[in-house]
Amino acid sequence: MSQHALGECDDDAMVKAMLAFELALAEVQEASGAVPGGTSQQMRSQLEHIAFDSEEIAAGIASGGNVAIPFVKHSRVRLSEDIKRYWHQGATSQDVVDSALMLLLKPRLAALDSLLLRCRSAALSLMDAHADTPMVGRTLMQQALPLTFGVKVAHWAIGLEQSRRRLEEMELPVQFGGAVGVHSGWDNLGLEWMDALAERLGLSAPVLPWHTDRYPIHALGTALDAVAGAAEKIALDVSLLTQTEVGEVAEPSAPGMGESSSMPHKRNPVRSALIRGAARQVHGHTSVLINAAAQPLERGLGEWHAEWAPLMESALLVEGALEQVAVLLEGMEVYPEKMQRNLAATGGGIMAEPVARLLSPQLGAAKAISAEAAETARLTGRPYAQVIAEHADVKGVVDATALRDACDPALYLGSGARQVERAKKWLNSQ
Repeated sequence: MSQHALGECDDDAMVKAMLAFELALAEVQEASGAVPGGTSQQMRSQLEHIAFDSEEIAAGIASGGNVAIPFVKHSRVRLSEDIKRYWHQGATSQDVVDSALMLLLKPRLAALDSLLLRCRSAALSLMDAHADTPMVGRTLMQQALPLTFGVKVAHWAIGLEQSRRRLEEMELPVQFGGAVGVHSGWDNLGLEWMDALAERLGLSAPVLPWHTDRYPIHALGTALDAVAGAAEKIALDVSLLTQTEVGEVAEPSAPGMGESSSMPHKRNPVRSALIRGAARQVHGHTSVLINAAAQPLERGLGEWHAEWAPLMESALLVEGALEQVAVLLEGMEVYPEKMQRNLAATGGGIMAEPVARLLSPQLGAAKAISAEAAETARLTGRPYAQVIAEHADVKGVVDATALRDACDPALYLGSGARQVERAKKWLNSQ
């Protein structure tokens, strides 16, 4: 979880966000003539510099069911008698809480965008450096065919960027509908106030109040989960590639980072562990949010209440995960020589497929011959290229140079180089 952002989303921050909503509401109501001139400024001067007791407000949640009820009570008693009646006018608790949460999320989404852009920049540098670095591709955890490390990083970068662009499109709507969402008692002024509130608070204006239309929360939760999934993919790949027997990459070194309490030789992929741990929690929170999407009638009964913590915690967890991803990508240690070693781990047997393609026009049992040679190479420890070249059905039948080239992983990288260029162009398009 992002430690830097915790202070900006704690109980005191929530109180400040609720106060911002209430003061903005008084200002737009005053502008329309529904509140006497000067009232909103009086409210601001009487409340803005007061030290609210967050613990006392929190204690009132048990009886009221949400934090807005004790907040409104505690703030109202601090107002002079002549203006108390205008405090929280036309609003309901959900208006206050939902709008405050949107205000708290606004800087968090900006921070996520900044971190994702930082990750994109680091990934582009890795793609440039390793566009032509061959490594073995693995399917079902087994060696398959060659690709380049640049292509692998391109997939990581595209996953992060797709989720960034999705998050960038998220709207943070103000909430204002009053008791049952129709601005009871205020007629058409209610919608005017809602739009004016959105503009004053820097939030988006919804089509209608969204008390039990939880699409904005569903969209936010799933967008955050998409970022978490993209980050987790990177952490999973890196943790597998850092295994001692693989050793193709390593996390950035730092004093004390990755130490074992009992085994001095170990260098654990702890950044990957932190990223994956955060992502798993986000996935759990997302489950809560999407299962709270359908809410009864005009006010949620527990569903709305269940959203608050998972939504904010998801944003903080994703931010913390991306802080680790950025450091991971910026300082990743890449070992091309170990990638080359692992390409040769089967003695070259991973090239049986391109060799079979080469043999097919001249030999009817090309696939069987190629597979037989790969198995012989594995059992005897001889290079696959040598075994296939000396095979009785192959020797003297196929051009030796062509056969040698077919056994070279660096010459069987498909559209890898073009994929990296295509990915770079797309990543730089916004």
